[in-house]
Amino acid sequence: MTSSPNRLVATVFGAVYLLVGLAGFLVTGGLPFAGQQGNALVVFDVNPLHNVVNLGIGLALLLASRSVAGARATNTTIGAVYLLVGVLGLFLIGSGANILALNGADNVLHLASAVLLLAVGLGADKATAPRTATA
Repeated sequence: MTSSPNRLVATVFGAVYLLVGLAGFLVTGGLPFAGQQGNALVVFDVNPLHNVVNLGIGLALLLASRSVAGARATNTTIGAVYLLVGVLGLFLIGSGANILALNGADNVLHLASAVLLLAVGLGADKATAPRTATA
């Protein structure tokens, strides 16, 4: 795993997002499932739907970390989704469409995650074609 940046990043991010999803349930008791307001988990607002999404992301990354190709594809896909969520989140705060209870800290985290996941997914573990001798 240490020889593959994609597998390493998928494992670390997967474990972190899985733990954050589980920890989120400790602070979201009594909240509506997809409410626009969340409770603070450190500096991040979370609601039960946000926790479920974090669990799903963490599980997907951990499962994908078993192979280089799976980790690379999943890192790239989740990175692209987080880029979209990070940008859209800027407009969702304070609106009725904010069903994940996003706040500014969430947007920063999603954009930073997107940059790292996309950089590793698109830039690391590229298969190199074998060189052939020319006469």
